[in-house]
Amino acid sequence: MTPEEGRALFPVLERLAYLNAGTFGPLARPTADAVEQQLRSDLERGRFGKAYFERMLALRREARDALAELVGAAPEQLALTGSTTDGCNIVLAGLGLEPEDEVVTTSEEHFGLLGALHASGARVVVADPDAEAILAAVTPRTRLLALSQVLWTSGRVLPVRELREQANVPVLVDGAQSVGAIPVDAAGIDFLTISGQKWLCGPDSTGALVVEDPERLRVARPSYFSQTSYLPDGSFEPACGAARFDPGWISSAALAGLLAALRLPPEWRFERAAEQTGRCRELLAPHVDLVPGGATLVAFRAPDPAALVAALAEAGVVVREIPRTGLVRVSCGWWTSDDDLARLVAAL
Repeated sequence: MTPEEGRALFPVLERLAYLNAGTFGPLARPTADAVEQQLRSDLERGRFGKAYFERMLALRREARDALAELVGAAPEQLALTGSTTDGCNIVLAGLGLEPEDEVVTTSEEHFGLLGALHASGARVVVADPDAEAILAAVTPRTRLLALSQVLWTSGRVLPVRELREQANVPVLVDGAQSVGAIPVDAAGIDFLTISGQKWLCGPDSTGALVVEDPERLRVARPSYFSQTSYLPDGSFEPACGAARFDPGWISSAALAGLLAALRLPPEWRFERAAEQTGRCRELLAPHVDLVPGGATLVAFRAPDPAALVAALAEAGVVVREIPRTGLVRVSCGWWTSDDDLARLVAAL
């Protein structure tokens, strides 16, 4: 598949310079077709009976296998979730943190992680998003590092595995802006969250949580999928592996669409995305105040980010504002063309 053939799979790219995969990736025709086919099957055949539930369970197994392979994990280490926020909450609730425990995070995290940290009851220690500052914040009370692998604000990449090794503290990695955008290996990461609808270009409300050692994490938010048997008082035998953390039902149509999306990207996806990100920075540099970044996100300062984002949308260029930062963020994927970037610069 050539870049041109790949772009042709995404109808929205025929009209817009769509540069916002950090929020929602563009949907491809095969993804939408898979969703529609499964919904039509549900419509015509009904959602009942042995065959239906066997099909649903098979889709869950296939999605678990495909997502695990994507990040080099074993299927039994992966829970199916609806978002990275789901994954963060599962981990923070399951660790059983106490008020005297500390969790180290950074000043540039998304609320999907920060909210779960606050609700955990532990003391949240906020450090600058810098390796030295993060390590300096670690104390004997630190129970967890909770970090984005790629900061959603600027695209800076944090060395999460190295930080885990140097701090000798478990790490929860928010992979919302990394998995699907850059190569990610889950080995050596205690907990890794995955978003399905961003860089993987899957349907809404899809995602995953990789748990390196499922036996070390308590099932604090059980669902029907958490058990293999249970008693009238609610006590239960946990499901094998990380499936015990599955937070609940995911629509069969969404699973079918996610599987189609995971089969779509070409082998050159990461190289092409990095190349287009570099090109984007080069083109923008003479016109805006860029902030240091990396991965596949490019951020720049603007006097009125919201107004600029709205004006760009009117010109057919889709980017986003990062609230409370004064930043506008551009997302470059493997589908991004030189023409998309030229339209961005021209609109600016």
